[in-house]
Amino acid sequence: MSPATYKRRGKGEAIRYTSANSPLGYLTIAATTRGICSVKLGDDLTKLENELRNEFRYALLHRADDKLQEWILQALVDYLSGKLPLPELPYDVKATAFQLQVWEALKQIPLGTIVSYSDVACAIGHPTAVRAVARACATNPVALIIPCHRVLPKTGGLGGYRWGVSLKQALLEMEQQL
Repeated sequence: MSPATYKRRGKGEAIRYTSANSPLGYLTIAATTRGICSVKLGDDLTKLENELRNEFRYALLHRADDKLQEWILQALVDYLSGKLPLPELPYDVKATAFQLQVWEALKQIPLGTIVSYSDVACAIGHPTAVRAVARACATNPVALIIPCHRVLPKTGGLGGYRWGVSLKQALLEMEQQL
């Protein structure tokens, strides 16, 4: 999705979405014809769907449970259930060149592995850009598809996570079992 389209809150874009309950809470996903543009996680389904409607206020947003459940949702629910690793899924998001570079590096982190923000900064050739890497993780609109939960502070602890630190911990524990 172009930055201009995202800035216009999806104006002119056709976006399908669906929601489901998973072992780690509710999951709302949205996709264009090019790929997934949003993955939201949480305890309140109404809140997640309202966030999606607000984010893409001017898009042609419509529920498409059958198509998206066949294509994406079941893969994500199976992953969150600890049944299967997450397959490679296409995404369509607004991003700077730096964010894309960080997100591609995150996709290379093996399942069950954690790295530090500084490890990612070094991996992309910008060893002093630790804070920028952390910001790229924080602005990731497709949680799980781009596994920003696998990145922790070098100083210890879990750091932050848009969907809550307890969910980040649960994801990391679940991945250890796959």
